[in-house]
Amino acid sequence: MDSQPRPDSWDTVSAGLVTASSYTKRVVLKSLVGRSDGGLALVGQRVVIGGWVKSSKEVKKEQPPPAAIVPASLPRAGGEAAGNRDVTCTEIIQSRITIFRKIINALSGATNVPVREKTDSAIQKPTLPSPSTLYFLINDGSCVASLQVVVDSSISWLPASQLLPFGTCIVAEGILREPSSPGKHVVELKTEKLLHIGTVDPDKYPLSKKQLPLHVLRDHSHFRPRTTTVASVTRVHSALNLGTHKFFQDHGFQYVQVPIITSTDAEGFSEMFQVTTLFKDAGKEESEAIIDTDVVKLDVLKAAVKVKSQKVEELKRSESNREALVAAIRDLNKTNELASQLESRQKSKAENFTKADKSKIPEDFFSRQAYLTVSGRLHLESYACALGNVYTFGPRFRADKVENVRHVAEMWNVESEMAFSDLEIVDKTFETKPELGMALTTEHLSYLADEVYKGPMVIYNYPKAQKPFYVRLNDDGNTVAAFDVVVPTVGILITGSQDEERFDKLFARIKELSLPKEQYEWYLDLRRHGTVKHAGFSLRFDLMVLYVVGLPDVRDSIPFPRRWGKQLVD
Repeated sequence: MDSQPRPDSWDTVSAGLVTASSYTKRVVLKSLVGRSDGGLALVGQRVVIGGWVKSSKEVKKEQPPPAAIVPASLPRAGGEAAGNRDVTCTEIIQSRITIFRKIINALSGATNVPVREKTDSAIQKPTLPSPSTLYFLINDGSCVASLQVVVDSSISWLPASQLLPFGTCIVAEGILREPSSPGKHVVELKTEKLLHIGTVDPDKYPLSKKQLPLHVLRDHSHFRPRTTTVASVTRVHSALNLGTHKFFQDHGFQYVQVPIITSTDAEGFSEMFQVTTLFKDAGKEESEAIIDTDVVKLDVLKAAVKVKSQKVEELKRSESNREALVAAIRDLNKTNELASQLESRQKSKAENFTKADKSKIPEDFFSRQAYLTVSGRLHLESYACALGNVYTFGPRFRADKVENVRHVAEMWNVESEMAFSDLEIVDKTFETKPELGMALTTEHLSYLADEVYKGPMVIYNYPKAQKPFYVRLNDDGNTVAAFDVVVPTVGILITGSQDEERFDKLFARIKELSLPKEQYEWYLDLRRHGTVKHAGFSLRFDLMVLYVVGLPDVRDSIPFPRRWGKQLVD
């Protein structure tokens, strides 16, 4: 709904203990209700506040009895009316108009319609709404607590029904006072003037429904910050962000911005998002055809397979209708076969399109294949070899097509690199030793952190096949100097390593993994000229927020989560 501004001035005097911001006349609620005394010492202060309605109620005022209607006295003979007031000729004529009309109607044969009734109906006024007192809990996002605001309906230019809905924006000027009735509120605002009302349509506003589950709120990313849960997560997110920068700055690290678009796969085996402008040309129609038809059909078929599989399982458990079970299995097999054919055709189209597209790479924006970065540590090394200790903080992108409560396509990482440092970790034996070369799964990590150690733990000296090519090879030739910090309920929070400073070892790893050498020439140059031992780590910031606030799904700790299979709506 459009906002309804008032022409009144927003200026107000904020004297005494309350001071408005230098760039707005509004006083943030944190400076009122966020005080240790709840704002009691501010009683009597005039302030302007603004925020959104969290809850509201309307209390009707008692209507006074209607006043008795006393008929006006007719003019007396001699030109005096009641109260000895002089009466003009015009007033005398007006008092006789009704009689004159009746006489004229009778002489003309007009229908005898009661003139008084027609006159009354013609000037009948609409019924005015009953006066009421409105009570609001207003929150402006500066803190969790809300301020109770009292508004007399007579000062609003809109009906009370448009002020009461959840989410209405209100800017009000008034006096702080102690509540008229004792309760949980220490102070309230007695409104003298409404400066702004931003209405909502309760039938269309998604937050009008109370207690929406978190997975439903994800479909309304632009509104969910108005909920208490998401707003609180955002405050924690902001505090951890500030604390992260302060930690590194206090320990002598320099902040470096690394590129988001890169030609380098920082790990050598990542699923990366490709960045290209070629789709603007002839290939656009073909790519859209692949995405908009085959993918959609395949998703529909996969959903049908899931439903039909459930039906087959139900029929197997019931064992009541053998023919129905056979028919359901036959139908499931046909659907699976159709999905498989469509998936194969989609893959073939994509491969053909990719082959045709590679010939046009010189025409692309960067004249070579470019991707969204999965890690900034490679670029960070070039600054570590000049400034010593450096760090960066930014978004990282992974195109893994997985549905997981610990993974989305875009996540923020804290990454650091330290020159003249190596990796030394105390040696500790596990009760259950996994086989060499076997990747630890989420189940393994949860068991170690949640049940064995019951707290944060460190896993180190990984098999070289489980870590990126740049991690320093240990003396055994099979493991690398890498570690992961695993925390309960979340899993891997920090990934770190000592990086390979030896040219020959690094070059051998690039060759061993069949990586395109030309993409890493700049990285090898750091080993050719002034190489030094260095180590660093990446902290998955969004997972740290998740760990601190205790939510189960990382998508609820990210303002606008991007994930596979979910259409963008913002």
